[in-house]
Amino acid sequence: MSAQTIIVFNNLFAILTLVALAGAIGLTVYRVVRGPEAAGLLGGRAIWLAFAVALVSTIGSLMYSELFHYVPCRLCWFQRIAMYPLAVILLVGAIRREAVVRFYGIPLALIGLAISIYHNLVQFFPSLEGGSCDPAVPCSARSIEMFGFMDLPFMAGVGFILITILLAIYTKATE
Repeated sequence: MSAQTIIVFNNLFAILTLVALAGAIGLTVYRVVRGPEAAGLLGGRAIWLAFAVALVSTIGSLMYSELFHYVPCRLCWFQRIAMYPLAVILLVGAIRREAVVRFYGIPLALIGLAISIYHNLVQFFPSLEGGSCDPAVPCSARSIEMFGFMDLPFMAGVGFILITILLAIYTKATE
């Protein structure tokens, strides 16, 4: 892959992350302002949007490692362990229109979010890394940085936040 392709891809994912963050903030504010009547805002579409976020995150992480040859650190692998199953779980839940999918998806997304937050802290404060990460691929290393604050753990964290919010407001579509 050319350097220009990687730059375009980084910019695309940075913009998608900002859109996802704005969506998460917007949905949260709308829910707080409107109260219980806002629960059905997206209805059955919330699960499909959550699936789309998980799918794009999964494809993006695979592209970084397989096409652009970024070697994931140990914390990146843990985030992947949380994100990859979400794509499958949310697809099955969306196809079956099951409201119970939130009981599987939300805990997995919150675990991934906690790992993302810790990973960001390790990148800002490398002394937190301890000895658990591989010295050849340290968790404190920032492989990309967009807009001065956005890196891969931040992008993953925003994905986990949006998935959590979408699952929290998901209401089973009526037929």
